[in-house]
Amino acid sequence: MSSPFAIVAGVGPGTGATVARKFGAAYPVALLARNPANYEDAVKDIKAAGGKAIGISTDVTDAKSVKDAVASAQKEFGGDKCAAAVFNVGSRFIRKPFLELSQEEFESGWESNGRGAFLFSQAILPLLLKSTDLQHPPTLIFTGATAAMKGSALTAAFSTGKFALRSLSQSLAREFGPQGIHVSHVNVDGVIDIPRTHEWMKDAGPDAKIKPEAVSEGLFWSWQG
Repeated sequence: MSSPFAIVAGVGPGTGATVARKFGAAYPVALLARNPANYEDAVKDIKAAGGKAIGISTDVTDAKSVKDAVASAQKEFGGDKCAAAVFNVGSRFIRKPFLELSQEEFESGWESNGRGAFLFSQAILPLLLKSTDLQHPPTLIFTGATAAMKGSALTAAFSTGKFALRSLSQSLAREFGPQGIHVSHVNVDGVIDIPRTHEWMKDAGPDAKIKPEAVSEGLFWSWQG
């Protein structure tokens, strides 16, 4: 039987996995990550809780990889309707003097958050457009960061990618909002408490970092709102 599904790109052991579990309680969900190890536990958790989930190894900077991932999700869940799509792909956090940046380092932020968001959006928006009859408006959510609002010293590569992501989300909101698609850029203004940031801000106190569960709640309510 055909079923609307959710899709989360950028699933890791922190934010992406908690977001996928949250949406997996409401819909079948496809979990996308380059490395299968990043989504395998979350897929098992969703299935153990009675939900439906599929993990798909995906390079969001490659058009064919993204299109194949969406097609795999459609085949798995037997439908062409998407209730919610979340782009949670991170990028290399390069903190380096601008004059020491290589071209490859500078472009890394744009490739994941600029090109990646573009390819993901182009692949999933046709399905969202077919889903305007669902209980909640079909939603495309982008996970942002402080760097999307202001570029700090030594973060030219990271900030450029985040600015591109935010600008794309604003453009899509204005184009597809009138067509019934809710497009949201959720700015996470702080350091998220994930394995990669374990050693960061160790002396700042227990409340210095944002819990991944709090981020997933915000994204989920952005969809329901």
